[in-house]
Amino acid sequence: MDDPRMTPQNPFASLPIEITVCVGQARARVKDLLRLGPDAVLVLDRRVEDPVELYVGGRLIARGELQEQPGEPPGTLAVRLTEVTGGQEGL
Repeated sequence: MDDPRMTPQNPFASLPIEITVCVGQARARVKDLLRLGPDAVLVLDRRVEDPVELYVGGRLIARGELQEQPGEPPGTLAVRLTEVTGGQEGL
């Protein structure tokens, strides 16, 4: 059976949503944050090749890999999905 949420008749199907891509987290003391300035480096808890997480409304919906988008201006980032979680339920 087709998913009724995916039909063109669904009034919510064309609404734009914001997707947040999380590449990592950092811990710092307030005094260290106050010292940040141009050229400062904030070390994250992940490596470049580690998966990133995609969130909608604070819910994890997928994981993927960062890649450069072919055909776009050089350096344009994209995410290739490697896993879709159950978090898209209720969207």
